Amino acid sequence: MPDPIFSLQQGAIPLLISIPHMGTRLDPQIATNFTQVAGFVDDTDWHLDRLYGFARDGGASFLTPVYSRYIIDLNRPPDDENLYPGQDTTGLCPVDTFDKEPLYLAGREPSEQEKIRRRQLFWEPYHAALQTELQRIKQEHGFAVLWEAHSIRSEISRFFPGKLTDFNFGTANNQSAHPELCAVLAQQIEQDGQFTAAANGRFKGGYITRQYGNPAERIHAVQLELTQIAYMQESRPFAYDEAKAARVTPLLQQALETTLRYARM
Repeated sequence: MPDPIFSLQQGAIPLLISIPHMGTRLDPQIATNFTQVAGFVDDTDWHLDRLYGFARDGGASFLTPVYSRYIIDLNRPPDDENLYPGQDTTGLCPVDTFDKEPLYLAGREPSEQEKIRRRQLFWEPYHAALQTELQRIKQEHGFAVLWEAHSIRSEISRFFPGKLTDFNFGTANNQSAHPELCAVLAQQIEQDGQFTAAANGRFKGGYITRQYGNPAERIHAVQLELTQIAYMQESRPFAYDEAKAARVTPLLQQALETTLRYARM
């Protein structure tokens, strides 16, 4: 029996949490082409399954990959189009880290044929499972919420100047969810006063949010790009910080409850 590509835990409420950059495994065949730095999988969205554990306990569905984004990025379009024109980004099959360190030994970067193979093996099954689960939820509840859970180091000069806002909500410029929702979510964080927040700023939502969010069909998608400094250690060994996380989880719970309320409208 082949190793699993992803894990899907079906819940009982109209909420699917997708964490496409949580995987850490490196395919052994592909890894022979990698540099040493790739083995650290530094650009993982660490510990988000733990941070959102309250949502699992509350009945949300969870979809998480097994393999690292260094193998293939599940939140990129299959044609590898840049979702942020004019801005630097990593591709469908990344060739360097966020700090522009090479992931591949010289001359061993993936060919176009290899990219197609990975897309068929890793990308397509994840997206098929995501679409199927959204439709199951919608059929059962009449609507569905897709919450794209992401996190990132608070300072990465390649992608943004200075320190990033802590909570970065994206709804594809209000196209993937109720048009008022994104601003409301950011406002709630700002009113709490512990963290900063942005609505459809530097991170407006990746491929998954833009592709599957369809309010007219009662599927609302929100991406949250959370700074890792808010809940963990941002450098190796990337340790989870219980005290920090305890400040974040009530705000995440409030955000999810607000999103579900707007999706019911």
